[in-house]
Amino acid sequence: MRNKINKAIIVFMVLFFSLGISLAKDSKKERKILYYRNPMNPAITSPTFMKDSMGMDYIPVYEDEEEVAEGISEEAIVKIKASQQEIIGLETEPVQIQPLMRMIRTVAKIAYDPELYKTQAEFIQAYRTKEAIKSSQSAEITERLEALSVASAFKLKLQGLSDEQIEELKTKTESDRALLISDTLSPYVWAYLTIYEYDLATVKVGDHVILKAIAYPDEEFSGKIVAIDPVLDEKTRSVRARVKVDNLEGKLKPNMYLDAFIHIDLGKNLAVPKEAVLDTGIRKLVYIDLGNGKFKAQEVEVGPEAIATVNGKERKFFPIIKGLKENDIVVTTGNFLIDSQSQLSGGMSALWGGATEIKQEAEMQENGELKTQHRH
Repeated sequence: MRNKINKAIIVFMVLFFSLGISLAKDSKKERKILYYRNPMNPAITSPTFMKDSMGMDYIPVYEDEEEVAEGISEEAIVKIKASQQEIIGLETEPVQIQPLMRMIRTVAKIAYDPELYKTQAEFIQAYRTKEAIKSSQSAEITERLEALSVASAFKLKLQGLSDEQIEELKTKTESDRALLISDTLSPYVWAYLTIYEYDLATVKVGDHVILKAIAYPDEEFSGKIVAIDPVLDEKTRSVRARVKVDNLEGKLKPNMYLDAFIHIDLGKNLAVPKEAVLDTGIRKLVYIDLGNGKFKAQEVEVGPEAIATVNGKERKFFPIIKGLKENDIVVTTGNFLIDSQSQLSGGMSALWGGATEIKQEAEMQENGELKTQHRH
């Protein structure tokens, strides 16, 4: 009996000793806690474990979670494990130079413009009469015709004609019939487009336009912008552009409404896929893949949305003004979830200001500079 007891004691001691070694090894592998974060406000930290005012546990922050890329702020880095990347379907793509094109959709109306027709007639008549009698001895008549010609030219400019087009009228014997009627005698018609103020910097004379009419849903009509009015309409915040449209079959009639698509070649630009950009309306953010599961939040400045053809398909891009360089690897799918993770860890976030913004607001509150606080 005593031998059995002795054996049991020996077995227990061996197991206890083995367990002690195992625990010692595990303790060496134990992750080091640097501090604890408030679960509701990541900017608030504590060197020891505690609970917040609602009884929620502070979240431990481990040493290996604080590793960041050299020269990059901790607040701009998010770490996502490979297994997590697979679950969220994370996809990336390099930033490259793309041949960009922008398409502006607007409305058009086939011109019925007797006022412009009349002004053209006045100018042509005044100019031709002046030329016919310029050898006249009456200086007064010559001066009156010259004044009428100048006044008519000024009215034409206000109605959108360029100097070149006014010069061309000097070679005509009558006004442009296409301003009044549409028939097979005229191979073209005039259309007026509405160009809004925010597109004025992009649209220019010479841009190609495709028009579609409700009456002919399967057909497209091709045209070119030949003039843009010099005066902005105060009520609509838009200007009128005049387009010369092919109309060989006489299908387009005065006062018809059409959909117009202005195709603008923007040339080659450094561009980022639209889906890579998180936009809050105040700022725009992308996530750059640094490798080893690390993603850097990068604020960017971009131009207006554009289109590029990639592998035979049209895709939407933003031309890069500031914030990215060629061959940067950006997240195109899963970036919203990365941003959510960044928010939870108190980092930089597109949809939430992150730790930096919270700290700034806390300082403002302490100084009495911030009286109200709004979160969206």
